[in-house]
Amino acid sequence: MSRAVIFDLDGTLADTIEDIAGAVNRSLSRRGLPEHDIRLYKLMVGDGFGALIQRAIPKESRTREFIEATRAEAAADYAGRCLERTRAYPGVRELLAALASRGIPMAVLSNKPDELTKKCVAGLFPSIDFALVRGETKDFPRKPDPASALDACARLGVTPAGVTPAGVTPADVLYLGDSGVDMRTAKAAGMKALGALWGFRGEAELREAGADALLASPLDLLQYI
Repeated sequence: MSRAVIFDLDGTLADTIEDIAGAVNRSLSRRGLPEHDIRLYKLMVGDGFGALIQRAIPKESRTREFIEATRAEAAADYAGRCLERTRAYPGVRELLAALASRGIPMAVLSNKPDELTKKCVAGLFPSIDFALVRGETKDFPRKPDPASALDACARLGVTPAGVTPAGVTPADVLYLGDSGVDMRTAKAAGMKALGALWGFRGEAELREAGADALLASPLDLLQYI
């Protein structure tokens, strides 16, 4: 049975897509560029804010300077409105409360910029004492590189196999996410990869990326604790 949990944020703990899409679409509109449907944003997110902006901008406009200017403006817009329409998915707060009551350490790892990840988590789950909340920083490569997930293990009381007889290894950690990026992160880190079927992607992507199990609802995670 697992003894710690790492969560993705967007599409896993919270439905953030309307606020993300709104910020990016407003920046595109100000530049005379076409806006995108929310359904398309669900496919564009997941690899960091910079990658999202690059995907949202038409190919003919993708100069380094234009992408960076649009990214900075959209990020600033999003920072001021990131909790307008964002909501925790049904069952998530109950899951987090149940894990906390059992003393299960938890962390949040996202490819969203670090300051925005922390703002969203604090606003949505103020009563949950996460051992770590981390977004994209210069200190770690983005997911699916496992470095950030493995570093989070230390914050969760997890030790590499063989360090201490009683240590909890990465194999004892559940990693819950909604995308192929998350499943690949979990597998690379040696953690159990759980796919969230309520998120932005879908069953086919999760299975293709190696999900160990698929969850229909957040509370289904408790069977693995």
